[in-house]
Amino acid sequence: MPKLGMEPKRRADVINATLTCISLHGIDGMTLDKVAEYAGCSKGVVTYYYKNKDHLTIEAFKSFLAYYGLKIESEIESTMTAGQMIDVTLKHILPPYDEDTGKGINVSQLDGVEKMCIPHEDQARLFLQFFSKAVLDRNLQEIVSKSYMADLHGIAKIFNYGNMKGQMSVEDPQSAAYGLLAMVVGLSFFRVANIPPTHGEDNRYICEDYVKRFTTG
Repeated sequence: MPKLGMEPKRRADVINATLTCISLHGIDGMTLDKVAEYAGCSKGVVTYYYKNKDHLTIEAFKSFLAYYGLKIESEIESTMTAGQMIDVTLKHILPPYDEDTGKGINVSQLDGVEKMCIPHEDQARLFLQFFSKAVLDRNLQEIVSKSYMADLHGIAKIFNYGNMKGQMSVEDPQSAAYGLLAMVVGLSFFRVANIPPTHGEDNRYICEDYVKRFTTG
């Protein structure tokens, strides 16, 4: 049994280790023994918090998806324009390419949201692993559906705010949000498959151009 008071950190360590393991070995190659090794604990500690591999996979997937919402919420401010809010959103759900090598996976809020990180290469691998499994796994499908519905609501809310403030002209915010999120998902798969735009640019500009269509002034 883990030491008293260590539960939050131990849970965080196990989830971070699980995501690291999945990024390196895939979901099929992830084992409780490997997770324990990456977490620096015994297998008994892993199974104390997460009863089996399926349970651990589901909780890791939830943490992976929640990471993006937490980062976005921590950076959006009420003084921002709708366009700036969308920029923050896109920065996290389709991040620009940059150098973030040397950083490890951390989806825990224990040390503050600013310390949370999933390097872009790991994001791509985890995205592919989780979503390919979700095609055939009802439990993972439900997690994706719930997460994306929340994303759609949040993006539509920003478009509505832009309309109200006269910063945007969006006839149907829900449809506009659906289009933007669908674009992000598709472009994410293109990144994983290493399919760059015609001139080799960062493909996120396609989303930026889409948002500009709704921006006034």
